[in-house]
Amino acid sequence: MEPVIGITMGDAAGIGPEIIVRALRREEVYAACRPVVIGDAKRLRKAAEIVGAEELRVRSIQNVEEAAFDYGTVDCLDLNLLPEDLPFGQISAVAGDAAFRYVAKAVELALAGEIDAICTAPLNKEALHLGGHSYPGHTEILADLTGTEDYSMMLSTARLKVIHLTTHVGLLRAIEMITPERTYRVIKLAHDMLRRAGKERPSIAVCGINPHAGENGLFGNGEEEEKLKPGIERARAEGIDASGPHPADTLFFRAMRGDFDVVVACYHDQGHAPVKVLGIEAGVNITVGLKGGIVRTSVDHGTAFDIAGRNLADERSMLEAIRAAIELAPRNHFAADRSK
Repeated sequence: MEPVIGITMGDAAGIGPEIIVRALRREEVYAACRPVVIGDAKRLRKAAEIVGAEELRVRSIQNVEEAAFDYGTVDCLDLNLLPEDLPFGQISAVAGDAAFRYVAKAVELALAGEIDAICTAPLNKEALHLGGHSYPGHTEILADLTGTEDYSMMLSTARLKVIHLTTHVGLLRAIEMITPERTYRVIKLAHDMLRRAGKERPSIAVCGINPHAGENGLFGNGEEEEKLKPGIERARAEGIDASGPHPADTLFFRAMRGDFDVVVACYHDQGHAPVKVLGIEAGVNITVGLKGGIVRTSVDHGTAFDIAGRNLADERSMLEAIRAAIELAPRNHFAADRSK
């Protein structure tokens, strides 16, 4: 049975409703999963009008058990939080609050085993704050709602997966933050996620910090020996297929060739640049390590207020996010089994 994917509508003043409708207009999505939107049905109906998807029926439901998962019908777990006249392209406290509540409901459903993965449309941080929720973004909301302290960002495409030791900090600070414990923990997070997704023995490769991974001490100040190798060796001692540090300038090519299942990047641009080269629309942001084994994927773009409501939105990143959610959903107990 295909996994149940809960798709949160994001900030309804942005392009979230449009890209969701565009994605769920495709029959192949329903062949691979059972999608249910967590949002407002009337907003999805408006989005269907905007994109010319009059053939789609948006069905308001109150719980996942009511969902039919039939192609041609969009099942929407309808929280009914938005006014009919909410304008597109404008920051709104009510839309920011609603975006938070969609995510909170999705977490509740995931923890209860009613959905197998969460796929999020974009929210707007300013609107979120105006709505009374002081979080930097989705990741922090999800970590707070699940009580998770140890997590990481993974970027995924059909050809390459990259998980990060550090992200949004300066380069000098990033190197300071890398420790053997952090190296081990991120390797373990990647290993556990891929194992739950059905990969029996994931192969994990760690990038070096310095050019040529330090070239045996020729470059840098021994950061590979001090910060990376002990964590890799600890993971290997536990039976994890981890290797490195590898020179970053060749590692991503090798990973895309199929030598490794995931690459551990040491800092933001080391991991982001190779993924972005594959195409902005190809990348998916994944939160790894959420308690309860929750899988969360997201589009790799923002709310695009400048084009919202104008039938200009591109759904390719949403399709990739759904694909990644399907791929990474835990294989041991799909929500389908609850009815047996």
